[in-house]
Amino acid sequence: MRIVSVLSDNEKKIVQESSKQLWQKRPDFIAPGGNAYGDKQRNQCLRDFGWYLRLVTYGVLSGDKGPIESIGLIGVREMYNSLGVPVPGMAEAVRCLKKASLSLLSDEDATEAAPYFDFIIQYMS
Repeated sequence: MRIVSVLSDNEKKIVQESSKQLWQKRPDFIAPGGNAYGDKQRNQCLRDFGWYLRLVTYGVLSGDKGPIESIGLIGVREMYNSLGVPVPGMAEAVRCLKKASLSLLSDEDATEAAPYFDFIIQYMS
């Protein structure tokens, strides 16, 4: 519960920090023609960041990766491909989300939460 509380209570901060990291690594995403160019597209990306953070909390809370897969990952590649969103870019986004999230946790809690982020990253890779 402690990990879930920290991640949930800091969702806005985590999403802001991870998106900042992603835009620095991949400025082409927010440049004209990029998938996150414009307010609407950028807000949709931020919404997805929050969604993946919630998926991680579901996994941590249940102690199982099954809910992450069944609730949020089945069909995700197909969906992003149909929307023209680069799936490797989403994997990079979750890496940034992981980094921002784990920085708020103790070493022990970060070790417990990291595999849930890694599961999402691996699924999108």
